[in-house]
Formats: sequence, structure tokens, C-alpha cells
Amino acid sequence: MLLETIAIFFTIQSHSYHKSKFINSANFVSGGIYNKMNNLKEFYLLKEENLRLSEENVQLKNLLNKHNKTISQIETKIIDTINFNQKYSYTSAKVINNNFRKNNNYLTINKGSLNNIKTDLGVINNLGIIGITKSVSKKYATVLSILNVNSRINVKLLNSNHFGSLSWNNKNYNTVQLIDLPIQAAIRVGDTIITGGRSSIFPEGIPVGKITDFKTKNNNYEFINIKLFNDMSSIGFVEVINNFDIIEIKNLEEKTSNE
Repeated sequence: MLLETIAIFFTIQSHSYHKSKFINSANFVSGGIYNKMNNLKEFYLLKEENLRLSEENVQLKNLLNKHNKTISQIETKIIDTINFNQKYSYTSAKVINNNFRKNNNYLTINKGSLNNIKTDLGVINNLGIIGITKSVSKKYATVLSILNVNSRINVKLLNSNHFGSLSWNNKNYNTVQLIDLPIQAAIRVGDTIITGGRSSIFPEGIPVGKITDFKTKNNNYEFINIKLFNDMSSIGFVEVINNFDIIEIKNLEEKTSNE
């Protein structure tokens, strides 16, 4: 075996053809190994990369809000053209538990009061709305999912100023219902639904989904089904929206209701 190895070595060294073939073969093998190692490395770094991109997205939104702009997949709009004050901030978080097959579904995120998370804050991702924060501890928070029979979120038609409420009938985790929409609102299959901005929780214009089917009865909409942009069974990183004016708005509304 030793003599054969020495013979092969001298054959390769003394013949350019054999030498080039050997080098090409070695490069092929080593290249395949490096490619496998790189793919393995990229797989293990994927989690870190997703976190980095999520944090970067939040920083970008916070920076844009300092210039009074909020970005959604649907539209770009000016929030405050008079005072030029930042109205919203965004905090990235990761979903560590997600229920979507019960009547009252909740998610759990890995950020809490230590990260300035409070109750009644909107939770979204790059595809649309997720829910509203419910209970908060130091390091974690639960989120009332839009797939909860008790959830009600103000929404509107993208192509008009007709408003309604988003609810869920506990039948399909990818489909929610639009209720309280006046019959005067002309709708059709494929219309886009976005947040209405009539609450202090979600800014106007965040994507929700598209109308898949509807039915009228006794001059009212009997049901309107909305297919969500989000796949609620697969939620990873999210963003928690903090409205800087929420306390002022709540105090004013409570004062008005008590008068």
C-alpha cells in the first residue's frame, strides 16, 4: 500500500494531465464539504438572523415615526403634520406559545414590563394584526389573539370610509368576520380590510385580510368572511405598538363618560 501510494504520487507529479484531474477532484470534494458546512452554519445562524432583522425593522419604524410616518403594506401616511411629534413606538418580541384552535386563544411573547410592555397594546407583524396584550409580567406578556371569540377590533374598508368590527366565529383559524358594517357600504369579494384607527390601540392602515364571501339578509349583511393575510398557526416574531397618547386619550374618555 505504501509503494502504491508513492507510485501514484510520482505519477501525478510527473504527468500534467493526471495532476490536473487530481486537483479538480480534490477541489470538487473539498468544495462539496465547504458547501455543506456553510449550509449547516447558515441553518444555525438563521435564528440569529431573524432576530436581527426583526430588531432592525423595529428600529426603522421607530425612526420613521420620529418623522411622523407610519409604514404598512397598504399605504404610507402622515400621522401628525402640525406638531411633528412621534406618536407610536415599536418593540420587537418573539412568540413562544400560540393557541389557535380554542374558543379563547392567546399567544405568549418573550417581552414584558422590563421592556415597557403594558396591557392593551396592539401586536402586529409584517403581514398584519395579531392581537392585543392582556396580562404582563416582568419578562413575558400574553396576547389576546384575534382568534378569540371576545376579540373586537375596529377596522374599515380600504377603498372607503365605512367602518366595522373584526370578530371570530371559532370555525376557521385563517378566517375572521367583519360585523356591524352598514348595508350602505358596497363591498365585493377581494376587497381589502385594514385597521380603522378609531381606537388608541392600532394605527390606521395596518393590513388585516381580504373579503372571501358575504351574504345579505333583511337589508343587512348576514355575514362577511375575511381571509387573514397572516397564517395564525405560524407566528414567529411580532411587534408591540405603544401609543404615546393612550393615557391622555383614556383619561379624556373616562372624564367625558363621567360627566
